[in-house]
Amino acid sequence: MEIRKAVLPVAGMGTRLLPATKSQPKEMLPVGYKPVVQYVVEEMIAQGLRSFLFITGRKKRSIEDHFDDDPELNARLNEKDQAIGEVDYAAAGVEFLYARQRRPAGNADAVRLARQFVGEEPFVVGFGDTIVTSPSQPGVIARLVSSYQRHRAAATIAVWEVPRAETAKYGVVRPAEAVGDDFAIEDMVEKPRPEAAPSCMAVAARYLFTPAVFPAIEAVQPGLGGELWLTDAIRILLQRGEAVRCVRLRAGETRYDIGTPLTYYRAFADFALADPRYGEAFRAYLASKLGERA
Repeated sequence: MEIRKAVLPVAGMGTRLLPATKSQPKEMLPVGYKPVVQYVVEEMIAQGLRSFLFITGRKKRSIEDHFDDDPELNARLNEKDQAIGEVDYAAAGVEFLYARQRRPAGNADAVRLARQFVGEEPFVVGFGDTIVTSPSQPGVIARLVSSYQRHRAAATIAVWEVPRAETAKYGVVRPAEAVGDDFAIEDMVEKPRPEAAPSCMAVAARYLFTPAVFPAIEAVQPGLGGELWLTDAIRILLQRGEAVRCVRLRAGETRYDIGTPLTYYRAFADFALADPRYGEAFRAYLASKLGERA
């Protein structure tokens, strides 16, 4: 079965990035020339996804505006022989739909709102505040799809290895077998203390679910912060005997979580350094500033 649908939860409040996110979604913060969420959408389009449901909330209208056609802007750019710098969504057969999460109730609640959109089809979930770069192909989403087609797991999760000291920032999996590029798990824990973490393999904000996840979400009880967590829904799938697998990020693939000032600075710096036009000049500027501190 071809998988073409993606759900992008973008309703989070972004409080750790205040005041930048007081009136602007963190998903719309620029990283180089593009807002964060545009990288996420383009990553998924490049790997075959064509139908997107954004789970939005208060003060998120700029996301909808960003993915609308803008005939006036296009006409002005055409006069100047400039390009807008994004995929031609209509020509690519891409559609964008929106559902609204009335209150911040957790990422599992956000996915719950996609039930009618996905119907009986498997679907991808990608957090709109997290960029995953895959310099070589196939990318991680294509590998999630390939794993699902081989194993038919109820959930397939992208993971990456983090330092044990940082496990308290992520959902962390307990492997059921040797950790390879594609492996089964037997449990996962949301934000465990380093000494209690079952491994150093952390969720990388990309998932593939079958509709079996929706009954599991219905059974989830409020967890950390009083919210409904996908981690707990995945644990329920495991308890019900469903298969859950992980696909590991490869060497060279990078996860950028735009959730704190430091992670945002790192992402912006990396993308600026990689810019084909200005990267070398920016590198020279950084070297000069670091030289001043030496």
